[in-house]
Amino acid sequence: MSSLGIKKGDKVVIVGGGFAGLQLARALTKADLKIILVDKQNHHQFQPLFYQIASGRLEPSSISFPFRKIFQKSKNVDFRMADISSILPDKKMIITENDQPITYDHLVIATGCRTNFFGNKELSENCFSMKTTQDSIQIRNKILYSFEKEIFALPQDKQAWMNIVIVGGGPTGVELSGAFAELKKYVLPKDYHNIDFSKVNIILCEGSKHTLNNMSEESKIASRKYLEEMSVIVKTETTLVSYDGEEAVLNTGERIPTKNVIWAAGVTGNIIKGLSDEQVMRNRYVVDRHNRIKNIDNIYALGDVAYMITPMYPTGHPQVANVAINQAKNLGKNILKSLQNEKFDDVEYEYHDLGMMATIGKHKAVVEFPFIKIKGAIAWYIWMFLHLMLILSVRNKLVIFFNWAWSYFTKDTSLRLITYIDFKKDKITNINRSVEKFEVFDV
Repeated sequence: MSSLGIKKGDKVVIVGGGFAGLQLARALTKADLKIILVDKQNHHQFQPLFYQIASGRLEPSSISFPFRKIFQKSKNVDFRMADISSILPDKKMIITENDQPITYDHLVIATGCRTNFFGNKELSENCFSMKTTQDSIQIRNKILYSFEKEIFALPQDKQAWMNIVIVGGGPTGVELSGAFAELKKYVLPKDYHNIDFSKVNIILCEGSKHTLNNMSEESKIASRKYLEEMSVIVKTETTLVSYDGEEAVLNTGERIPTKNVIWAAGVTGNIIKGLSDEQVMRNRYVVDRHNRIKNIDNIYALGDVAYMITPMYPTGHPQVANVAINQAKNLGKNILKSLQNEKFDDVEYEYHDLGMMATIGKHKAVVEFPFIKIKGAIAWYIWMFLHLMLILSVRNKLVIFFNWAWSYFTKDTSLRLITYIDFKKDKITNINRSVEKFEVFDV
């Protein structure tokens, strides 16, 4: 038996079905182990394309994959839909939010990240985030609903419905801004004949000096140039101080009336309570080079929630999909070797950066590989191809390709459904005014 201590017939519980959790479960489908995958959603979500759900380019089912469908032919893998509230390491047990226990021989935590509002309760209550499929649908609903509301709004209230503020100039914020800009230019004017779309403002706020701040100087410059060509208002060295659902206040003192603020400015690890403080660093679990949590033999952490110090990354790896996938592959290989009583390879895990990419709009993208940097149309085609190849099923690949091809040639999309709005949360002022006191205007 190797130092992992995993033997045939053991029960391995994986918490989280994101890139890391799903990759590990798939790697162990033929192992002589009992695998339990636990997630609060019943499906895997392809997060890089959330912004296309939010902008009405793709339907949610295109990038969502039910776990029970994925593993229907894997008899050793079972799924539990639950949100985990705590870990009891002494009892080898995790507890769900409904106080139901799940026992394990080995536990793998791959819970990923949640939106980080940096302790600002007002922002968390009033801003949209985009970390789940449901979040993306909610954004699509509210953006489309805003234009319906603009038609009936009093003249002095119309601009608030037409200002869309996006906070955070990383890949998510940049891609979402570009998608809304194309929606504003090519799609919505066909539907709303009485709205002046020149007054629709898409405002991107970024706290640093550049958009795509983690990429090269060429990509930073190109991304901003593309956004401004698409009429996105880019405000760098600008942060959101407060937002009450009606008015966004920036650190520059500027006040923007808006009903729509989307927060894409930061993430933090989803930590499950139950482990000691020394095992957590910067809201991530401290792990060794085999992803085993510090001072515990049978609990591991993968991906965004793992804090691994290596010579190349002395402050931990970046919280990106490639790290999660490759850590899961490495752990999967080690587990399989453990079952075969083989020794570990001497090479410990290290992340080798394969590059970064972001798309801003049609024929506008930036791609960085270790050996080359590309921008423009070629980068855009590369971005589409690589993301299409990462989609799990052939059917979904075809559906997404068809939707992209349709949008490419027609500059249109048919996915503009408002499926649900919580009208109780829609702030409408002066709702109790009598009919006689309403200002008369033509809708």
